Amino acid sequence: MNEQTANPSNEHPRLAEPRTDSGDHVVKAVVFDLGETLVDETGAWGDWADWLHVPRLTLFGALGGVIARGGHHHDVFPLVRPGFDYEAEKRARDAAVMEDFYPDALEALRRLAAKGLAIGIAGNQPAATEAVLHELGLPLAIAASSERWGINKPDPAFFARIIDELGLPAREIAYVGDRIDNDVRPAAAAGMFAVFIRRGPWAFVQSGGNDPAEASATIDSLSELEGILVGRGRPDP
Repeated sequence: MNEQTANPSNEHPRLAEPRTDSGDHVVKAVVFDLGETLVDETGAWGDWADWLHVPRLTLFGALGGVIARGGHHHDVFPLVRPGFDYEAEKRARDAAVMEDFYPDALEALRRLAAKGLAIGIAGNQPAATEAVLHELGLPLAIAASSERWGINKPDPAFFARIIDELGLPAREIAYVGDRIDNDVRPAAAAGMFAVFIRRGPWAFVQSGGNDPAEASATIDSLSELEGILVGRGRPDP
């Protein structure tokens, strides 16, 4: 589901080198979005297509159209199933288990924690997600869902809550996400070190293959984070 924008030259798009700003930020905590940042949602969307008896390519294509026009991802369901009731259908099939972590995800979190950074996961997720996150065996300073907090990204209050929960200045917190609208832009506006990870359909459609100006860093893999964040004016733990 990692859709890329069309390339008229038929050449493989060249991914830029990891980009960071020139500031010497002291980062003491890293908070991650979940979907398409840590978790590959291809399987989850495929499961929805199967549940709805819709070809997977059809649902994926419709989702790409919704993203391109800036709609909410729930908007895709009435397109393929008129009269769709998302909440009712979700309750009927709510056996979602987050087992599709990207290969670089958990190792990156463990390595950052070992370097002394506080680690958190906070995203637009149901409250039940939090229990699953706590079962990962990671030393999480935050495992938060929008449902429990009663706030959804990109509301500035969501990022203010992260700052409050960690008890750190915003400039000492990095927030990593795949969406410019929900992650990068509001994190930067809150004063955080905003990291854009270029994977998943939102990342490619919203960025058009470019590095977003609001991002303090742009990466293609979470394995790049340690080199970017550790030692940026920060004493060894």
